[in-house]
Amino acid sequence: MQIILKKKVVIYFDIQTIFTKFVTINTYSMRILTNTGYEAIIQMKHKLYGQTWLLLLSLLFLAPAMRAQSDDDFFSIGGVVKHATSKKSLEYVNVSVVGTNIGTISNENGEFVLKIGNGLTVREIELSCVGYYNARQTVSASNVSNQVFYLSPRSVELDEFEVLGWKNPADLVTAAIDRVTQNYSATPNLLTAFYRETIQKGKRYINVSEAVMDVYKSPYKVGAVGDRVQILKGRKLLSPNQKDTLAVKLVGGPNTAVFVDVVKNPDVLLDKELLRYYVYTMGETTSIDDRLHYVVYFKPQMLVSQPLYAGTYYIDKETLAFTRIEFSMDMRDKDEVTKLIVRNKPSGLRFTPDELSYIVAYKQHNGKSYLNYIRNEMRFRCDWKRKLFFTHYTIISEMVMTNRTDENVTKITGKNAFSSGHSLSEKVMSYYDKDFWGSYNIIEPTESLESAVTKLKRTDTVVF
Repeated sequence: MQIILKKKVVIYFDIQTIFTKFVTINTYSMRILTNTGYEAIIQMKHKLYGQTWLLLLSLLFLAPAMRAQSDDDFFSIGGVVKHATSKKSLEYVNVSVVGTNIGTISNENGEFVLKIGNGLTVREIELSCVGYYNARQTVSASNVSNQVFYLSPRSVELDEFEVLGWKNPADLVTAAIDRVTQNYSATPNLLTAFYRETIQKGKRYINVSEAVMDVYKSPYKVGAVGDRVQILKGRKLLSPNQKDTLAVKLVGGPNTAVFVDVVKNPDVLLDKELLRYYVYTMGETTSIDDRLHYVVYFKPQMLVSQPLYAGTYYIDKETLAFTRIEFSMDMRDKDEVTKLIVRNKPSGLRFTPDELSYIVAYKQHNGKSYLNYIRNEMRFRCDWKRKLFFTHYTIISEMVMTNRTDENVTKITGKNAFSSGHSLSEKVMSYYDKDFWGSYNIIEPTESLESAVTKLKRTDTVVF
């Protein structure tokens, strides 16, 4: 692949540095693309300021994993999930094969496809969503598409769910923290996950990268030490523009499975030393997976030297496990936010952060909770000072765990682990085959993304 670089600055969004103690934000790093440091063969012809950079890179192609099934070994169930009354499509609905760890999640349009191995004797799927009753449906060993599934909302009455036992919601959060080692896995686990990251400039996709990967999780009592990610198969869909002078890339994105698991990596929110910086209030109770949950809202009670977060905890009534955490960075002091998330910024570049938010969800199985879904969204405005208007950028990464095992688990070696300093889009090749993923379960692309992918098909020569 030939890449021509015309006096371009590349913004690298580093996912790892969010999770150092009390430094609770991701960091942007800006540098010229030629300082890659990646595993690639690079030949350069140096011409700058009226000249041109020419880079020839031999990029890593991630071959399909050997354990992948052939297309004849599975059947698929697909459709859209809707509200039973309003008929509105429901996003982020968990869809799983009953009695197994196999599953996926619906996209923003409520659409999903679940692939089920023919060797499984179970023929029932279950759908669950925050605030709704679970729904089950029997399926036969044949492909089904365009089916509509309905979920009914569940309202929780006060006499059904007593909250007066927790007059101080901060005490509830503290109690949930104290039970982390009881509620989460005490043994190593190997999860299979699908990961997608997209970057938009305005409404135009400028980067789409996807991967299926293994995620090694050590016991929760030892924290995130030793947790690693290994890419099994990946591809990118890129829409560069010859006129762009600013590019945006996400660094270490697949490692969100390690760093954004805030229950296992508590320094962001669940360190007891941080509780005093927040004010907590009880919200209306709700249901997740047909289990009753406390809802606790939190927000900063003071402005400190570094921005804090506001969000919501969903805590299982019976076990006090954190089932879902939604949080976003406090943007009241955007100057301080900018100082923290941008470094080495060219003097002629303007940067304004608008949103940095996360969703982290866990799913209970046999009395233990396991990481199930992560979503990260970053919105900012960025452009050169000589331009009159800002350009809006959006980075979204999401990951769903599609399988899990705790039998004969082997730790991912450092040699095979995805480096936190690498960008997925620079480690995989462009590939557009609609059957690329084979038997792997993925998050179905939204309608807008599918439309963009169709337009992205082009030759192997990419001009920046």
